[in-house]
Amino acid sequence: MSPINKKNDTALTLRSVTKSYDGQPVLSDLSLEFSSGTFYCMMAPSGNGKTTMFRLILGLERPDSGVILFGTSAGDTGNNDIKASSGMVSKSDPCRIRGMRPLISAVFQENRLLEGYTAIENLRFALGKRYSSEALTAYLLRLLPEDALSKPVCEFSGGMKRRVAILRAILAPTDIILMDEPFTGLDADTRQLTIDLVKELCAGKLLIIATHAEDDAELLGAKIIHL
Repeated sequence: MSPINKKNDTALTLRSVTKSYDGQPVLSDLSLEFSSGTFYCMMAPSGNGKTTMFRLILGLERPDSGVILFGTSAGDTGNNDIKASSGMVSKSDPCRIRGMRPLISAVFQENRLLEGYTAIENLRFALGKRYSSEALTAYLLRLLPEDALSKPVCEFSGGMKRRVAILRAILAPTDIILMDEPFTGLDADTRQLTIDLVKELCAGKLLIIATHAEDDAELLGAKIIHL
């Protein structure tokens, strides 16, 4: 078993991470540590860098300075460093999957679905043959009405699309799951159903959620980090 999958081991560390846009700092000297098998809720006002932090973790952008570590203890400054200044990544990283990062799935503020396809087709495109059609259908029926499964997602409400995007991320074979305001637009009942499924399928993984709602943390049993 790789270190990133051992509960309570450090899965992700940010050290003195800074990111600016047009000279305006969004993240300044940010240092955080996240443990495997733990749920976290990042709380901050809009514009305080939650989405930027996710983009840096995913490798969609580079920090201006600082270090991001995957699968190491906080005290280890060894060969797992990802250094923005040089762009160099150690090839000896024991958690090195798909290049320099472990497998990470994400729910963005946009749902990013294939609008002309059904919910199960969207899941199949992302997950391949990892799940049977029967299994995918069973998961979808926990979040969607049965008659929705034969329709393209372009006919779904925003909340229904959101549930498909969340399910796609939590079914993926990943070590780390990032969610940016995942429960926005869900009514109380579907929000609870969705959170229950997230708790079930993300057990044992590192889950980091950016949210404005403190009760998300309570319902998930998550640790709160204020940026």
